[in-house]
Amino acid sequence: MRDSLSQRGTPAIVPLTAGIELLHPAEQTFEAMLDGWRNQQLARNLTFATISSREAVVRRFHAATNEYPWAWTAAMVDEWFMDARAIRHVAPSTMRSYQEALRAFCGYITDPHYGWVNACLDRFGDHPVQVCHEWNTATHVGDSEARPTRRALRPKELQRLFDHADNNVATVRASGRKGWLPAFRDATLLKVTYAYGRRRNEVRQLELTDFGRNPKAPEFADLGVVYVRHGKAMRGSAPKPRSVLTVYGWVVDVLDEWINDVRPLLADDDDTTVFPSERGGPMSSGQAAARMRRYATELGFPKGCGLHSLRHSYVTQLIEAGWDVRFVQEQVGHEHASTTSLYTSVSSDYRTRMLRSSLDRTMHAIDTAVEETR
Repeated sequence: MRDSLSQRGTPAIVPLTAGIELLHPAEQTFEAMLDGWRNQQLARNLTFATISSREAVVRRFHAATNEYPWAWTAAMVDEWFMDARAIRHVAPSTMRSYQEALRAFCGYITDPHYGWVNACLDRFGDHPVQVCHEWNTATHVGDSEARPTRRALRPKELQRLFDHADNNVATVRASGRKGWLPAFRDATLLKVTYAYGRRRNEVRQLELTDFGRNPKAPEFADLGVVYVRHGKAMRGSAPKPRSVLTVYGWVVDVLDEWINDVRPLLADDDDTTVFPSERGGPMSSGQAAARMRRYATELGFPKGCGLHSLRHSYVTQLIEAGWDVRFVQEQVGHEHASTTSLYTSVSSDYRTRMLRSSLDRTMHAIDTAVEETR
């Protein structure tokens, strides 16, 4: 009996003992499938956030089709993702992540090692199949899937943005209305996001203890380096930490004013978050992005210019200023130099200067060689 059960691959989490009937067999089996899949992903050392987001996708697909996995078809997948792209305008990268989650779940429940195929045949007279195939899912064929409207801001545009944010603080404060402290916080956050090339989650979770001294740049005092503890993780892994060196002296003055003069008016004494929300603790991921969208709209910037554009701007302008590409790559935490290159939107002036410099070096080398042969 033991051998026959092991060959059959009976899921231990769903009892199949003869004579025991489940009260809600379809619902309970589906939940047991999700529980088993969760355990499998935990065994692979995937993060809880990754597992939760994948499970949410499977649950949304179940709700949209109103069918359980043993009745899913490829046509249902086509219809759901058609709606996602044509009606909800889901980004290509998001579409692929949804499809990968659904494919992984179907891969788990159709794997004979877990026994769900036999369990469903016994209970429902049908069994699950893989519904995500090469011919009905998106492939990652491009180096970059960013929208064409997303680009780096030029130096003059950055200055306009920062001036506009500062003017908004002054206007709100002069009118006597509440809200100048959050406006001041957000203005500072935008400058810090650019000055360190940080991602949204990295800057909103920044804490006072994340700053330190850079012995090679004592002029920046205690703000010479920023430690990133919530860096973007590789797929399914833990957050990737890194350190970012201060390269712009002006941001030290900006942070000093905020941390020592203004922030104490907004934050509780025991709150160590650099940019706290009005209720304490880190801001939500959408707060700073919403402020950036508002300012971009008021300034007439292209629609795709958002908070992430500041990170693109940081990379672009360091490259244009002559900083080593490897240094920039380490600053922003890119695993590969090719990723850094995708963030770079150098101006035509920069390219023509590089071309002129290259041509001059070539001509100089030719002249030197000719002189040596004489």
